[in-house]
Amino acid sequence: METRAFGKTGMQVSVLGFGGAEIGQSDQGTVDRLLHSAMDAGLNMIDTAECYGNSEELIGKSLKGRRDDVYLFTKCGHAAGIDGPDWDPLVLEQTIDRSLKRLQVDHVDVIHLHSCSEEVLRQGSVIDVLQRAKKAGKTRFIGYSGDASDALYAVNTGVFDSFETSVSIADQQAIELTIPEAVKREIGIIAKRPVANVAWKHETMSDDNYAYPYWVRLGELQYDFLSDVQEGVKQALKFTLSIPGVATAIVGTANPDRWKQNAAMLADGSTLNSEAFEAIRTRWKEIAGQDWIGKI
Repeated sequence: METRAFGKTGMQVSVLGFGGAEIGQSDQGTVDRLLHSAMDAGLNMIDTAECYGNSEELIGKSLKGRRDDVYLFTKCGHAAGIDGPDWDPLVLEQTIDRSLKRLQVDHVDVIHLHSCSEEVLRQGSVIDVLQRAKKAGKTRFIGYSGDASDALYAVNTGVFDSFETSVSIADQQAIELTIPEAVKREIGIIAKRPVANVAWKHETMSDDNYAYPYWVRLGELQYDFLSDVQEGVKQALKFTLSIPGVATAIVGTANPDRWKQNAAMLADGSTLNSEAFEAIRTRWKEIAGQDWIGKI
């Protein structure tokens, strides 16, 4: 599996990372098979969060004896069961310690603020908590996960080592708004939702479905390569990995075979040729509405 430099951190991350949201209600055996087979095939980056059900606990148990095989990232900010409001500094400190306990580690490689608003960032206390956690050795680096104007403010603070944002064939605001700024600051960049939840595979979708905005956008964009679901996944994944600055794309799944299938799609290279990439960008610029902002 190809690896890329992760900003100025010194880490070399696999171009495919594992997103831990979808395993939150899985059984341990399934997660063990999924993660061990992925690591055996070259995956070395795992991303999870405090609010992904039992994801942290499942990953922690699965990584016993293999912690040094991966870069381990988590996200914080939501109380998720701890008594107190989201983004409260004391609650934030508690959730960080809880994450380390769940993951069965004394430190992670990156802790991200999880979709934190500009208003909260400007108060400064949440950044202080992360910086103290870094100084205490609970994390090697600190990061921000989010989109649109909130993310632009976060990137421009200059305090973060890592930036996780939504970017895909159906979500391209970050390509011009935030990613170039992160590149200037040598911030490691993670693409989340790199295949837009494969929303195009559905003939219909309820408007309360999380992927509904992507489904609507793709219905208007009408990319010809989406006529075949698997070819669509391949082209979408390669598009995201072709964006200058993106180091890794995290794919979430609870299917033990899915990560290997996605890895196989990149066997002939992880990027599109320039003509194919620009065709997708051109179509976006022609069709995208003003309200097609990055999806949190």
